[in-house]
Amino acid sequence: MIDHTGINVSDIARSKAFYTAALSPLGYEIRKDFGEAVGFGVADGSGRSGDPGGDFWISQGEPYVPRSHFAFAAPTRAAVDAAYAAAIKAGGRDNGPPGLRVRYHPEYYAAFVLDPDSYNFEFVCHTAA
Repeated sequence: MIDHTGINVSDIARSKAFYTAALSPLGYEIRKDFGEAVGFGVADGSGRSGDPGGDFWISQGEPYVPRSHFAFAAPTRAAVDAAYAAAIKAGGRDNGPPGLRVRYHPEYYAAFVLDPDSYNFEFVCHTAA
């Protein structure tokens, strides 16, 4: 299990607001905020590493080239839909609307969004729920 990961962002305030909104439907919240670095995680640590600082970090800096791809697990397809809608409302750009991606496996339901720095991230549910 990956304990935590992170990315550099060009504008920490903008990305902090974006990820706060986009990840909220999945139960994420800011767990640590050092100003130049912010950690997001699920409050109760369920299904995650349990790190009190969170499992996804953003840090002020030059965005990575090439941009990384990362995926957030969603417990249901409805959660994928809600997170996608929140991300788009918060300024994300569509990179693949919610739907089945059967080329990965029959129940792979995901949505893809480009964040303010054009990182490609997804919300994914692996069950028919």
